[in-house]
Amino acid sequence: MDLDAGTIKIERSLEQTKAGLRFKAPKTAKGKRTVSLPPIAVDALRSHRRRRLELRLALSHGKPEPGALVFCDHNGDPIPPNNLSRDRRRFVLTRKLPPISFHGLRHSHVSALIAGGVDVLTVSRRIGHASPVVTMKVYAHLFSETDKTAAKAIEAALRTGKER
Repeated sequence: MDLDAGTIKIERSLEQTKAGLRFKAPKTAKGKRTVSLPPIAVDALRSHRRRRLELRLALSHGKPEPGALVFCDHNGDPIPPNNLSRDRRRFVLTRKLPPISFHGLRHSHVSALIAGGVDVLTVSRRIGHASPVVTMKVYAHLFSETDKTAAKAIEAALRTGKER
């Protein structure tokens, strides 16, 4: 993470297997990427970092090493994905939030980008798809609204040209 630049690098993922936890590379070369963060996420991550540092100092663990995990247990070890999913599910239930899976959050993110008029190439790069074609195959149904926006843009351009 580079919170001053407002970016986060995605370089690996954590997999839980019968043999234990292991880090692995993303599925495709495009999966390794740098993503820009909105200011609200940067603020939340700064707050998280501060709380983690306070906890480490209270436990006499000192400052984390450069490249330490952002989300980890109190020793700095990775949180098993199954535990993270379980804890998130409990959090969602106790707060009566919609029960959206982690993968569902990814779809919500893409939906918001498309609804906001972000082009398919940018969306594809942001979520690490191998190609914009993959993004189009999965999310084509969401682009119908942007087509209506395109029609309105052409209408406005034609009307402006007509008035000259």
